[in-house]
Amino acid sequence: MAVLRVLVPRERASGERRVAATPDTVGQLVALGAVVAVERGAGEAARFADEDYSAAGAELVAAADPAGMGLVLRVAPPTVDEARAMDRGSVLVGFAAPHRDLAMVRALAEAGVTSLAMELVPRISRAQAMDALSSQANLSGYRAVLTAAAEVDKYFPLLMTAAGTVRPA
Repeated sequence: MAVLRVLVPRERASGERRVAATPDTVGQLVALGAVVAVERGAGEAARFADEDYSAAGAELVAAADPAGMGLVLRVAPPTVDEARAMDRGSVLVGFAAPHRDLAMVRALAEAGVTSLAMELVPRISRAQAMDALSSQANLSGYRAVLTAAAEVDKYFPLLMTAAGTVRPA
């Protein structure tokens, strides 16, 4: 049986701070027998050091070349050129936004790449462990409250004290 080769590229979209795999998940893949290549700096914006990926068993690579990789894990959808560079028969897992980029979808199809769009996983009980949208919505909700609290010029939370109640903004 062939060894699964996995690539985790650095995300290049402006403002993107997420990474498709953590050192822990890389360690799990390695424990299953996969060879995992992580592009240097892939976890930096998410505060995962290259050394942590290396310690988990990943091979650090200077450039994210998908050639020879059976599985590519990423957050943002690939560009058309990145889709074309993938090997026939390989699998792409991440957010794909197929409804926004028909050219990228066509490039994946022409290249013979299977794409698993995480945002299209049904939001049902048995798929809950793979539900990427709920976790992202939860995080954005927390972030929205923190951003609002930093911007408002009034005390933010409802607070009850012996002296009375401070009403929220």
